[in-house]
Amino acid sequence: MVISEFNNIKIAAMVAAVSNNWTALTEISDEDPDVIKKFTKKTGVEGRYNAGVKQTTSDFCYAAAKKIIEEKNIDVKKIGILVFVTQTADYGIPATACVLQDRLSLPKDCIAFDVNLGCSGFTYGMNIVASLLQNSNTEMALLLCGDTSAKEKKSSVKVKTTHSASMLFGDSGTATLIVKEKESKPIKMISKTDGNGFKAIIAPYGQWRHPEAPEEKKCSYMDDVAVFNFTISEVPDLIKGTMQLQNYTPDDYDCLVLHQANLFIMKQVAKRTEFSMDKTLISLDKFGNTSSSSVPISMVNKYGNDEKNKVIHTLMCGFGVGLSWSTIDCFVNTKDILPLVHTDEYFDDGYISYEE
Repeated sequence: MVISEFNNIKIAAMVAAVSNNWTALTEISDEDPDVIKKFTKKTGVEGRYNAGVKQTTSDFCYAAAKKIIEEKNIDVKKIGILVFVTQTADYGIPATACVLQDRLSLPKDCIAFDVNLGCSGFTYGMNIVASLLQNSNTEMALLLCGDTSAKEKKSSVKVKTTHSASMLFGDSGTATLIVKEKESKPIKMISKTDGNGFKAIIAPYGQWRHPEAPEEKKCSYMDDVAVFNFTISEVPDLIKGTMQLQNYTPDDYDCLVLHQANLFIMKQVAKRTEFSMDKTLISLDKFGNTSSSSVPISMVNKYGNDEKNKVIHTLMCGFGVGLSWSTIDCFVNTKDILPLVHTDEYFDDGYISYEE
């Protein structure tokens, strides 16, 4: 495992953005109502926010970042790092982060790049951004995370489907501002990877190794048993290891913020780490599984409307596709967690969208 510690760095703001279109599962799926009811009981998902036809992940992350800049009165010239974590980038090339750097009017003296990660995207992204920030001359960094996994690439494809995974995922984007601040409490992280499990969650076709997909093959595949076994063994061990590293127990934390895989898995992880469900943040009932957005969107869902000046001790854990998993032990002031942003706006890049 990789153990990281960052001093004099803190999370200064966090916000999530979604569309105005929330849809219940009964409107999304053609499944029998009893099947949907059982699905909701197991996964906890009741509905999701859907991206507009022309909206992409970067549009939500842009709206979230813009909210932070305006609400916190940030001088964008001080932001020297922008990392965009997503599996649903705008283009094959260039990196969407470069486009976001320009849209947000960040200076040219700025590092900006994409990271292709899903479920562990926020926790891994925090490690990347904190490392860059601590070892550079810049004062501020933006971590933008999100996915539009529920959105069909082609509007001609019907939205309703009987495939259970399509009922699980939701569309969103998040922005987190990380800054240098002396005497901030340390941020501690542990990260792990097991590429031997890369086939557990995979979309093998449509990229360079397998450009064309056989008609009978699905675009993506998930081995439910392998993912479940990985989650209930490796993830609790890493969370317990994070606590043991500092001689902490669940009583020392205000909340456990897990990737919102599904409710059953989250309950198992909480049980195995001795966290009560009262301390385990839940957001997938409202947003679904939002991939790399799920940890920050859970924070926003819980504390976004809390105006109290209260510092909370959080233990965050992202886990999944890769397979990769990591934890963050840090302190966040609830006044820096901003309310949920709704937007239907999208970026017009001047190119024509061709549809079949």
